[in-house]
Amino acid sequence: MTSLPSRRHLLATGAGAALGLGTLGATASPAAAAPTTAAHGAGAEETRTLDELYQAAIAEGGKLVIYAGGDLANSGSGAGARTAFRQRFPQIDLNLIVDYSKYHDARVDNQFATDTLVPDLVQLQTLHDFTRWKRQGRLLHYKPAGFSKLHKKFRDADGAWVAGMVIAFSYLYDVAAAGADAPQTPLDLVDPRWKDAIASSYPHDDDAVLYLYALYAETYGWDWIAGLAAQQPQFARGTFSPGTAVTNKEKIIGIGAGGNPLATTPTRWMMTDGHPFMAWGQRIAILKQATNPTAAKLYLNWQLSTERQTSNSWSVRTDIAPPTGLKPIWEYPNANLDGFPRFMEDRAQVERLKQTFALYFGEVKGDPTPGWPGLHPGA
Repeated sequence: MTSLPSRRHLLATGAGAALGLGTLGATASPAAAAPTTAAHGAGAEETRTLDELYQAAIAEGGKLVIYAGGDLANSGSGAGARTAFRQRFPQIDLNLIVDYSKYHDARVDNQFATDTLVPDLVQLQTLHDFTRWKRQGRLLHYKPAGFSKLHKKFRDADGAWVAGMVIAFSYLYDVAAAGADAPQTPLDLVDPRWKDAIASSYPHDDDAVLYLYALYAETYGWDWIAGLAAQQPQFARGTFSPGTAVTNKEKIIGIGAGGNPLATTPTRWMMTDGHPFMAWGQRIAILKQATNPTAAKLYLNWQLSTERQTSNSWSVRTDIAPPTGLKPIWEYPNANLDGFPRFMEDRAQVERLKQTFALYFGEVKGDPTPGWPGLHPGA
């Protein structure tokens, strides 16, 4: 195991001091200030059943357009939701378009500016957009069935947005290939034995991976980041890429990836006590200008239903227990559940960190993995 300098030394020199990582995400930017207009609650929770909403959505026109954050156009969580929704509600013409959240939010803003809005509903990782769009009056205040059962971290009090699923990022490894010396904490990733054995998604291409790396820098210091760079990781776009590299036996370790925390073979996804990983609730909102608001309400109620939430490792609902062996995600302090929303609000810090990690790891290379959907996909 390589020796590391003291944390005081690490945070007093270099980029750590310049970026103030000792208070990572502790202070929100002005964008997180109180709304300039009074917020009005959405009233009572939805009382219609999914089947009743389904029939109402068919009567409305039977169409729904969703912009969903994700890595791949035709696979991954977005495509999984697309397939499951179509099976459950076959008479709804669902067009769920996957792209990086950082492109979808800019796309929606441009559509607002040009009065060409396409989606009815957005499901994105860019958490700060939802607080901003709420202040701008862009979101429909609506409380789906089960709203009161959502953990308070996963719902806007006025119903402007909810979190539909929990996503978590950490590192994983090939159990057989790592053997008895498998990395038990992120500290172990800079051990020389793992040189040329690590794959990672670019931290300066995805804000959630960026936050994970920022937590590593805050906890272990920038010399640790330099040590990781010396391992010559294989970087690629898309958070699926580290897991794919490990599954395909190209690398032994993958950083900045989701995984099944209960799986023990062939890969193990790590969240060691006392060491950081990160999790958040992927936010969903119905746009106030939606062409198909009833179909959007159907989708929102379906995503939060017990039939949907019990299929996940962690639920956003307090009345649905996680699988045996896991605690609710909000009971893991090292998941930094509060930190990521604060981090996302401070866009100046996010940009500084992106450029800093580019200095350590090089510029992002490669085309976007979902392709190029253009300005108005789904129109």
